[in-house]
Parts: sequence; C-alpha cells; structure tokens
Amino acid sequence: MERIIAKCGLICSDCGAYKATLAGDDELRAQVSEEWSKMFDVDIPPENINCLSCQNGEVLFSHCNVCEIRLCAVERGLENCGMCDDYICEKIEKFIEFVPESKVVLDKVRAESASRS
Repeated sequence: MERIIAKCGLICSDCGAYKATLAGDDELRAQVSEEWSKMFDVDIPPENINCLSCQNGEVLFSHCNVCEIRLCAVERGLENCGMCDDYICEKIEKFIEFVPESKVVLDKVRAESASRS
C-alpha cells in the first residue's frame, strides 16, 4: 500500500479509519470506534469511521472537516505542513505536543523536499 501522509504528519495509510473505509470493513470500523471513543472520551459511532485521507479530501473523518491544520494547508496549496515556509507554526506545534511522532514525519518530508530543491 502506498504511504499517505496527512497534512499534519499522521500516516493515513496506517490509520484504522482509512483502512476500514478503503476495505469497506465494518468490523474494523467498530474496533476503531471503540478505541477512539475511549481514547478521546467521546462517543464516536462506527458509521462515523470513514476517511480516505485529507489528501483525498472527499471522504473525511468528521473532525478533519474542521481541522485548522488541514484547512490551512489546503488554503496554502500544500501537501502537508512539512512543506510550509512557516513550519513549525503555532497550529502544528500544539498538535505535535499531543502526537510527537507527526513531527518526525514532517521533519523527514521537509528534509526530503529541501534536498530536491
């Protein structure tokens, strides 16, 4: 499977919501629903576990529709924040505090992009 990196540096192609949507797998949707509901202390029904990555932009998990990081990258025409002249801005910095592995991914994207320039 092709590796898909979200605007924020998450790996979409590793995400259960992405995999469940791509495969039409309701059992996986239910698993992701249970996991995320506990993780974020909210009720996320299985029918809301649908996403084909923010790079696709057509089928998004509900939060992704309002995600300020995604909206900013889309507005700037960027594949992800690692390609932004303002990286690391306040928006992505707050996210990185919660998901530090996204910084590793974005830093790698940034380095690869710089080496191509």
